[in-house]
Amino acid sequence: MHIEVRELEKHFGSFHAINKTNFQIQKGHLVGLLGPSGGGKTSILKMLAGLEQPDSGEILFNGTLANSLPVQKRGIGFVFQNYALFKHMSVFENIAFGLKVKKVKSSVIKERVRYLIELMGLEGKENKYPHQLSGGQRQRVAFARALAPEPQLLLLDEPFAAIDAKIRKELRHWLRNLISEFGTTTIFVTHDQDEAIEVADEIIIIHNGKVEQQGTPWEIYNQPATAFVASFIGESNKLETPLSLNGFPELTDSVASKSDAHILIRPEWIEVRPQKSANYARVGERGVVKHMHFRGESWFLEVEILNNVKLFTYQSINQKVFQPGEEVDVLIHKLSLITPDETRVLENKLIDPIPVYK
Repeated sequence: MHIEVRELEKHFGSFHAINKTNFQIQKGHLVGLLGPSGGGKTSILKMLAGLEQPDSGEILFNGTLANSLPVQKRGIGFVFQNYALFKHMSVFENIAFGLKVKKVKSSVIKERVRYLIELMGLEGKENKYPHQLSGGQRQRVAFARALAPEPQLLLLDEPFAAIDAKIRKELRHWLRNLISEFGTTTIFVTHDQDEAIEVADEIIIIHNGKVEQQGTPWEIYNQPATAFVASFIGESNKLETPLSLNGFPELTDSVASKSDAHILIRPEWIEVRPQKSANYARVGERGVVKHMHFRGESWFLEVEILNNVKLFTYQSINQKVFQPGEEVDVLIHKLSLITPDETRVLENKLIDPIPVYK
């Protein structure tokens, strides 16, 4: 199913939940609605499902206006974060429920449910009840029940929120493979950016009821369209302007010097080396190690450069272990310059390009 939302508006009393929201979702895509709590993600999901009515704007399914379409005629499967399974029904009965409502033949129901039970890895659990299952198993049953009637659109509201971290990570990979198998257009709400980046074909960033940006996880991480997206996605060092850094002459121009401009530097854009190389000193900044913390898979490193500016980065456990107070060279490969009007990614102009040999 192809989804298009045009100028969608929704108020709850005096609260403006959704504010002229526009986006499109291509058929078969797995899309994450990502943003902070209270930003409007679940409200959008409920309006797509028909559980809430928009105050104004249009929702189109495959080019047809769906605003007044009843819930049962929208061809939608819905998975809630609390599973919402029928406690008095077995696994088999829960999965078969939607098919029975549609008055599908008994033989077809049995075949479809058995196929889904096998696909979900629930063999042997057919006659168990929800309270006899683990959280991960209950969520798999919820997915199977939603997929059983072969919906055109699958809506997931924080589907892994009630599951512990280890199982949640396993289910992310499982969900992506599952949606690839079915080819169902799927929209899931999450406030977990790792989940969205790992699972989604595309991400729609929702903030204060508006779409801040839509794109692939890679596009949103590397080319943030707004200051909010740049600061919300991933980790960053946030610095105020004006600030002078070696290799970034743009930071001295009139735009960068404005009080409403600031700088974001991803930790992976920062390289820290011992103060031995004259070349590093030329293209980077002199710094002092302030803190070093072991994180299991890496070292968290905090350094202080000019004007008491502190930066954090991560280092492989195979690299040199610095000590607090040690003097270092800090090489910033690139940074984002954020203003109210634009976001620019700037490269360090003093770093020599890698030669290409023919």
